[in-house]
Amino acid sequence: MEKKRIVIALGGNALGKTLPEQYLAVQETSRAIADLVEEGNEVIISHGNGPQVGMINNAMAAYSKTDPSHPAITPLSVCVAMSQAYIGYDLQNALKEELLNRKIKKNVATVITQVRVDEDDPAFAHPTKPIGYFMTKEEAAEAEKNGMHIVEDAGRGYRRAVASPKPKEIIEIETVKDLLEAGEIVIASGGGGIPVIRQGNHLKGVGAVIDKDHASCLLAQQLDADLLIILTAVEKIALHFGTPQETWLDEISVEEARRYCDEGHFAPGSMLPKVQAGIAFAASAPGRTALITLLEKARDGVNGKTGTRIS
Repeated sequence: MEKKRIVIALGGNALGKTLPEQYLAVQETSRAIADLVEEGNEVIISHGNGPQVGMINNAMAAYSKTDPSHPAITPLSVCVAMSQAYIGYDLQNALKEELLNRKIKKNVATVITQVRVDEDDPAFAHPTKPIGYFMTKEEAAEAEKNGMHIVEDAGRGYRRAVASPKPKEIIEIETVKDLLEAGEIVIASGGGGIPVIRQGNHLKGVGAVIDKDHASCLLAQQLDADLLIILTAVEKIALHFGTPQETWLDEISVEEARRYCDEGHFAPGSMLPKVQAGIAFAASAPGRTALITLLEKARDGVNGKTGTRIS
């Protein structure tokens, strides 16, 4: 079996929504990742942080009420950095334990990763990226009164939305490459990366959350990966999802995927960015493939047995 360099983009369902949930969720996540490592693949892991970064932001805001010396607003870039560290801590420990249980001697390292964005990106004027917990209509109205931008998130409820600029550069990419060269498994670009803009030699954090699927796509391109796996809550993507005309997709071309996006088959803020990231990766060089599937189906997907492949 041909061994591959694989970038895995974990969705929120792979991490849970609270600290206890995350601790349990990463055990299952680690088993699925270890399956791929056990088959000899070179694995790089990225992950989302929507619930976690919102939780951190809310916690810091609550703390400011008890300690007036603490700023009322903690920069989102700092919240993303915090989320990378604590998610990486749980994930690398769980994965290392699973590998040792299988007699696989590999180190796992989390890289606190900055991702450069364009300060003139139009996304800053149009916040669209949902973060944090789901709110009722009444809670959403109160949040709007407090200055938050609120959106309806794919029929699941209301959430705070922030700017989601396109990733332009993985700042720590050479560090990731060095770790891979040393045979380590790397966790990088968590939550889409810490959003920064370049001011001469200075990197300045900005108030945004980068879509983790687009950041994972850029990471996979810069690492010359063979496969980008985008894990989500369904085994395959579908046309006319949730209707009597629902049609599950196995293997589609970049051109077909673009047409389906244009026809509005995929929900913004949900499946659309995953398909767009898959298209961008598959189209970036010959021989590259994107796979969208469930966490527990990742190994079968890599072996061509399930999932939606864009190539």
